[in-house]
Amino acid sequence: MPNNMIFYTNPMSRGRIVRWVLEEIGAPYETEILEYGGSMKGEDYLAINPMGKVPALKHEENIITETPAIIAYLADAFPEAGLGPKMNERADYYRWMFFAAGPVEAAMANHMLGVEVPEDKRGTVGYGSKEQMLDVLAAAVSRNDYITGDRFTAADIYVGSEIGFGLQFGTIEARPEFTDYYGRLQSRDALQRALVMDNDLMAGK
Repeated sequence: MPNNMIFYTNPMSRGRIVRWVLEEIGAPYETEILEYGGSMKGEDYLAINPMGKVPALKHEENIITETPAIIAYLADAFPEAGLGPKMNERADYYRWMFFAAGPVEAAMANHMLGVEVPEDKRGTVGYGSKEQMLDVLAAAVSRNDYITGDRFTAADIYVGSEIGFGLQFGTIEARPEFTDYYGRLQSRDALQRALVMDNDLMAGK
């Protein structure tokens, strides 16, 4: 059976998150590595993603970009993996995945850029302050073992990856709520396989 899924990535990108979900679903896929400032901006890849960034995914005739969208798409496209939400999990699944894609991403980006939002302008940025965002996120990941309850879902891949990157690079403080939650995720075999793959690519293996 021909391979019908192509994963466009670079091991130093958010493609690491998509690699994790691909390993969770277990379907065959082809990996195409793109270089920053080179093939990522080339005509062939711009036909896939006009933004000239990774990750992106081509599945049959469908092209999906933006990391949380790819994750949600794969959870829906491969329901047998059990990563999508059950009916009673949907509210938390979508709420916290999009919270990570919106307020968390925006607050972290501004923090890394050294942007301080004046107190009287916090209502315009969608996350209030970084401290408020972190308090809300800490409460969300400490209510249960996983973001929707007692079961791992694709939302944990995205929320967990945001927290993992933040802990690694020091943009999220190492509160017990975050280290305990991410510690539970680190034991997953699919994540460990994905990390080895991308780390080997970074090392030129």
